[in-house]
Amino acid sequence: GLVLGVYSSEKEDGAAQFTSAGDAFDRLVSGKLRTLLSLCGPPLKKGKTRIFHGLHQDFPSVVVVGLGKKNAGINEQENWNEGKENIRTAVAVGCRQIQDLEIPCVEVDPCGDAQAAAEGAVLGLHEYNELKQKKKPVVTPQLHGSAESEAWQKGVTYAEGQNLARYLMEAPANYITPIKFAEHIEQKLRSFSNVKVHIRPESWITTQEMGAFLSVAKGSAEPPIFLEIHYLGGANTDDSPLVFVGKGVTFDSGGISLKPSSGMDAMRADMGGAATVCSAIVTAAALNLPLNIIGLAPLCENMPSGKANKPGDVVRAKNGKTIQVDNTDAEGRLLLADALCYAHNFNARAIVNAATLTGAMDVALGSAATGVFTNSSWLWTHLYEASILTGDRVWRMPLFEHYTKQVTDCPLADVSNIGKYSRAGGACTAAAFLKEFVTASHWAHLDIAGVMSNKDEVPYLRKGMAGRPTRTLVEFAARLSKDSHN
Repeated sequence: GLVLGVYSSEKEDGAAQFTSAGDAFDRLVSGKLRTLLSLCGPPLKKGKTRIFHGLHQDFPSVVVVGLGKKNAGINEQENWNEGKENIRTAVAVGCRQIQDLEIPCVEVDPCGDAQAAAEGAVLGLHEYNELKQKKKPVVTPQLHGSAESEAWQKGVTYAEGQNLARYLMEAPANYITPIKFAEHIEQKLRSFSNVKVHIRPESWITTQEMGAFLSVAKGSAEPPIFLEIHYLGGANTDDSPLVFVGKGVTFDSGGISLKPSSGMDAMRADMGGAATVCSAIVTAAALNLPLNIIGLAPLCENMPSGKANKPGDVVRAKNGKTIQVDNTDAEGRLLLADALCYAHNFNARAIVNAATLTGAMDVALGSAATGVFTNSSWLWTHLYEASILTGDRVWRMPLFEHYTKQVTDCPLADVSNIGKYSRAGGACTAAAFLKEFVTASHWAHLDIAGVMSNKDEVPYLRKGMAGRPTRTLVEFAARLSKDSHN
């Protein structure tokens, strides 16, 4: 199969404007493609397709897909590069049509941006069907022509990183337990000589005095794991690393503050923070990015049992602060509190944590963007600029003292794990809680609860767990590595 892009014409009834690959193919078939396209009715709109069969012996089926305007670039209102997003969407739609025709291989028009085209193809075809007997046919996308093979390969690597996070988040919680998660990541990193993976057991977590993390884990029969990854890609292994921290709750029942049963199955993806940061490091290693990255993922389940945290219990975090656990379903911040304290051991250039932390974040932004709370405008700028390129957007949220008072005004302990005005500003009070465990001057907390899954909002991702914002984290790390070179 072959997927070719076509731009929408400036005039209503104008002739189709092919990409250079489309033009070349049309010449190969003596102008038949252009003729057929004009006979098929009005010009193709963005993301819409037409399929032609029997045009050429090498490509029995050709899908032509609308790319929108030719010179679409950065859209200031949308905070993304519209041209790249159009390509990702168009290519994904085209590749899925080839898959529906059960054709095992598809060549993809680079559409002027081979990286975006590769991302669209590889993200668009991904589906979790490990446990089904009936599977969709596997389709291998390849670049059509050879002009942009380096950019294409980079796009494939970026997309495979996000697909790894999607795989981990989508898999059932009895398949991806804390230890299985850690082993899966270790296996992905085994071939890199500049990566060390430490799978820390419960005994190690205890010696580190991570009382907040352990208090969440003790409700489950699954033992907790602290996953620590060192990627040494920098010219000097002693250079200050970028530290990624991810919330790794492999299943979140809510604990004693039990969640409603409807939709609780989606809480298998409550380790989305750990999945995205670990996948970003796997991708950074595959790209051989020239910087040092450390990944930290506290992994456990949050379950109700006779040993579980009870509302009103007080636990002690690694930095000595006491925490009143007023709601056992606000457990992610307890894991992160200890992991963030530990992250300060590494003299980090920046600490970035990601977590499916609050339903309030989903209410605030929905799935349009990841909410970012940060004490550093430098860090914010890098994340924001990375997200414009990836189309996986971020949006800055407030980290006001106003919210800090709501978590530190606590009857029994130094901090409460929920704001005293309950639901008001829930994502902001959660961020204010985390800030109590951070002394680094460049720290960002990414609340990814709203972008955890995809219904139909991102057209190049199928329905299911989204693996967002893995590509933005990778692009951010790549920008940081350039920064240290200059």
